[in-house]
Amino acid sequence: MSLDRPALLRQQLRALIRAASGRQLNVLFPMVADVPEFIQARALVDKEMDRERDRGGALPSSVRVGAMLEVPSLAVQLETLLDYADFLSVGSNDLGQFLFASDRGNPKLSGRYDTLSPVQLKFLKGIVDTCRSRDVSLSLCGEMAGTPLEAMALLGVGFRRLSMAGTCIGPVKAMVRSVDIAALEAFMQFHYDLPERTLREQLKAFAIDRGVAI
Repeated sequence: MSLDRPALLRQQLRALIRAASGRQLNVLFPMVADVPEFIQARALVDKEMDRERDRGGALPSSVRVGAMLEVPSLAVQLETLLDYADFLSVGSNDLGQFLFASDRGNPKLSGRYDTLSPVQLKFLKGIVDTCRSRDVSLSLCGEMAGTPLEAMALLGVGFRRLSMAGTCIGPVKAMVRSVDIAALEAFMQFHYDLPERTLREQLKAFAIDRGVAI
């Protein structure tokens, strides 16, 4: 909708640029389906920066433009996307339902697929590995990051930046302080290709055996 109504998007970007006067501005575009969409959106940021510069306005000290990876098609183009994006954030809620073609809002389907399925975790691992190889900042937001067991799995996949509701920070922090990440990564490496619906019980057993607070 924003790309179809560029005047509306440019007004929003103009407000962000002015509000970030003298500070770093991070602009994250959501629901990007392919690289041309991101390039088009980023070009609008550049236009508004030029416009503010021409009018003598105070600019942000720096501008970083990133994409929210929620649509699986974007992951297929990840190497190309990282030529243009300064950072990336995975939207786990939408990505999960699109990955499995399952409506998480439908009670008949919401329990059909587990966020801790080997398929989803391996998919996320590929994203992590690609971003690491390109030295691009990566984070994850969504309900998956807000529970200790799921957050532990994300650490094992390789995520180091998680976004969650404030009420979730305490339990997740306790888990982080009690887990051996190297052991967790090694454990998970042998589970990505298992023909299982979920790795939930295996991850619970890992946590119990090693005294991880979940």
